[in-house]
Amino acid sequence: MAGTPRDAHPSDAMEKLRQQCLARGAAGIKGLSRAFRLMDDDRSKSLDLQELLKGLQAYGVSVSVEEGQRMLSALDKDGGGTIDFDEFLEALRPPLSCSRRAVIEAAFRKLDRSGDGVVTVQDLQGVYDATQHPNFRSGLWSQEEVFHTFLDSFDSPHDKDGKVTLEEFVSYYSGVSVSIDTDEYFVTMMRKAWRL
Repeated sequence: MAGTPRDAHPSDAMEKLRQQCLARGAAGIKGLSRAFRLMDDDRSKSLDLQELLKGLQAYGVSVSVEEGQRMLSALDKDGGGTIDFDEFLEALRPPLSCSRRAVIEAAFRKLDRSGDGVVTVQDLQGVYDATQHPNFRSGLWSQEEVFHTFLDSFDSPHDKDGKVTLEEFVSYYSGVSVSIDTDEYFVTMMRKAWRL
């Protein structure tokens, strides 16, 4: 016998929401992100239950109040009744396949020349050619500025420290991964981009 909504697991509600977003195509989760950002009037980057339900409804995704409450409870790390919007989107992304995760980790190892588990500007020297960046070529940026901008794209939005961990790198590529249908294409793209 199927469980009642009260017995349902929070991940069931997230999976239902994930499938509804993905049914909208590769940019479904990105579209949800834009919808929520437009509704974030106070720029708090967090959602309470009403904001969560309102945002989902505005995006045309059906989630019951009970499902919304289960999602909020599962993702509310500090028990304050709200969830961090970026963490919500990360939880919504489909899990990476083994092949996708392996190629992401290989790219990170290539960048992490020191092998300490953190990519810094020093690691990028000799791996990333800053002289080919348009802003360097035009004289607007130094090589160091190019390196910092490059790292910023992978760095956590909440803690811009100029260092990129494997977790941050995987998180970035999890977002990219959502818009790529097949493992084969994703792996090929990563191998070409990182010359693996």
